Amino acid sequence: MSEENNQEQDILEAVYQIVLQRKQMADGEKSYVKSLFDKGLDKILSKIGEEATETAVAGKGGNPDEIVYEAADLFFHVLILLGYYDLPPEKVYAELRRRFGVSGIDEKASRNK
Repeated sequence: MSEENNQEQDILEAVYQIVLQRKQMADGEKSYVKSLFDKGLDKILSKIGEEATETAVAGKGGNPDEIVYEAADLFFHVLILLGYYDLPPEKVYAELRRRFGVSGIDEKASRNK
């Protein structure tokens, strides 16, 4: 894996570690992440849906800066979901590695067996 790819994973891992730290905080008033954990899974899922929609709208609009901004928000909220279940991002990376080089059609068909 290239150094650049390691840095990309490092930032996601670093953000994930902060998410886990915030999850353990006592006071949700001082942390957006903690406030989401305090509100529960439905709120976290709602935020992912909201960010996914905003990412799609940005994609339709075609402004590269907006697409990047909204995609970062989506990644961030997915990291919160992973943190909710104590699932490290490495599990997602491993799944992507497993799928790499496999036709999307074939991969999806293998899940339906």
